[in-house]
Parts: sequence; C-alpha cells; structure tokens
Amino acid sequence: MTYPKTQLHHSLPILLICDNLRDPGNLGTILRSAAGAGCSKVLLTKGCVDAWEPKVLRAGMGAHFQVPIINNLEWETVPNYLPPDTRVYVADNCGLYAQAQMSDKASDRGSVCDRRYLKFHRYEEEEDLETGAKKSWLPKLEVQSYDMDWTEAPAAVVIGGETYGVSLESLQLAESTGGKRLLIPVVPGVDSLNSAMAASILLFEGKRQLRLRVEHLSRNRS
Repeated sequence: MTYPKTQLHHSLPILLICDNLRDPGNLGTILRSAAGAGCSKVLLTKGCVDAWEPKVLRAGMGAHFQVPIINNLEWETVPNYLPPDTRVYVADNCGLYAQAQMSDKASDRGSVCDRRYLKFHRYEEEEDLETGAKKSWLPKLEVQSYDMDWTEAPAAVVIGGETYGVSLESLQLAESTGGKRLLIPVVPGVDSLNSAMAASILLFEGKRQLRLRVEHLSRNRS
C-alpha cells in the first residue's frame, strides 16, 4: 500500500505497539490518533482485534490509509520492525504499584492494579533449583512521568488492553531496549484512563517533545 506524501513527510520517529487490544472502537480510535500524531508505523501483536474489522475501520475514520499497520505479530518478531536503537516505552499506570510490591512497600493502587499485577505473580514465585533462592521474572523498569523527555532516541510506545494491561513480553522488550514505564498521573480514586485516551496523550506528548527539540536546535544554529 502507498501512503500520502504529506503523511510520509510529517512522519515522526515514534512507533505504536498495540498489546492485546480487543475492543474495536478503542483500536480504531488509537489508529486515528496515531495517524494524526504522525506515527511512522503501528504494530499489532497477536491477540489484538483485526485492524481491518468493520468496527475498527469505522472508528479509524480513514487512518488505515494514512499510517502503515502491521497485523498479527508474534512478540519475538516485533524487534524486526523497529528502527535501530529504538527504545520501547510501556504505558502502564500500575508501574508504581508493581515497584512497591517488588520492594515490599506495597500500597493500595486499587483493584485494577491488583488484578493486572497478579497475572505476573507466578513468575515471581519460581525458585532457583540450585540455590533455592526466589527468582524474579518481572522486569524491573524505571517509572517515568509521561511529560519527561523520552524521545531523545527513536521511541516505540506500547499500549495494552484495558482488562489486563500490558503483557510480560512487552515489559521484557522494554527492559532489553533500555526503555521505561510511562506513567500518566491521575487523581486518587481513578483507576486508569481509557486505552485510546492514554495512547493519544502519549503520542501527542511525544510529538510535542520532538517539536521542542527541533526548535531548540534551530535556535542554536542561528
């Protein structure tokens, strides 16, 4: 498929990775935001709803013809579609909760974080057969506010489904590329943002950061 020259001209070094997004309306809205922000590519891992499903097409409002979309990827093949030196960042409002659990300083982050974190619990309970010590399989990723600079290198942002959040594979990929968890702070009592809203905030924040970097370089040259 060919894409409009204007879209390619305004393409940014930001990719979007959709992780187990099953709601057609959310995925279509996310694709629309990705096209609007100027994402260079959108990757959909296995478990996501088909990008060409009618409800996704309707919610996308033409985004499918504005940004390249690669469907049905196994996690081990995702790095093949990333530019060199790409850092993978995971949108995860449960990041601080997970860190607290790992440091035995748990605080109540709500039932949603409890449910999402528990899916990784079995990995933490495994023991080293030689030493008997417990092994932690949950990647230790630093938590960073979404508005702190994360676009100094090509970036890929992972957005997870609303039921269980991001996958273990996405956290492992972020750790292997030197990425972090991106946290969008919300007021107490609010569990999380809608996946499409979170994706839009992060993509346009990345766009803002890149624009400021270009303006800064232009001022220095003049």
